[in-house]
Amino acid sequence: MKYIYLTLVIVLALFIHNGLTAEEATAPTGPVLGEAAPNFTLADLDGKPVELASFKDKYVVLEWTNYDCPFVKKHYSSGNMQALQDKNVAEGVIWLAINSSAPGKQGNFPPAKWKELAAERKSTPTAILLDPDGKVGQLYLAKTTPEMFVIDPTGTLIYMGAIDDKSSTNVEDIKTAKNYVQQALDEAKALKPVSVPITRSYGCSVKY
Repeated sequence: MKYIYLTLVIVLALFIHNGLTAEEATAPTGPVLGEAAPNFTLADLDGKPVELASFKDKYVVLEWTNYDCPFVKKHYSSGNMQALQDKNVAEGVIWLAINSSAPGKQGNFPPAKWKELAAERKSTPTAILLDPDGKVGQLYLAKTTPEMFVIDPTGTLIYMGAIDDKSSTNVEDIKTAKNYVQQALDEAKALKPVSVPITRSYGCSVKY
């Protein structure tokens, strides 16, 4: 018992020395920039399974969304998100909108309601995926809506964070915003390194 206790004390001391609490040291690390994006399978609005790994030969955008979030509404009421979806899907990019709201929480809807809302907003991602138990959101450590991830054709994560540099709900800010998602896609397709590969996301908390 003394040996076990001493070992635990040493391990805890190492955590503190490295600036980590024991809880942080054992917490999920989440996705890592420049490494393979964590694979997952989620059902689309028709109940069909969609696996991330099946798109390894294409660019993929993951968009964490919640239509009731004011920050998300900013990008949909202005048509900004739809324009990004339209442009990139037309160019062969796979755009997966993911909702990780738990049952009874803001933004959680049955598939039929999602179809209705998407049609009203003229939203055209490749698929809308439902993650009601939050497992995929937690796998990616998604904290806000919107929160964006860009994956290249080799399955490597090349961007993660905010959609742009204007962390407000003001639609007018979109006009002068730097769109990090489009920038990452454009640079990667031009065989250039992504100049801003990671940013702090902004928006409403994901309603796990």
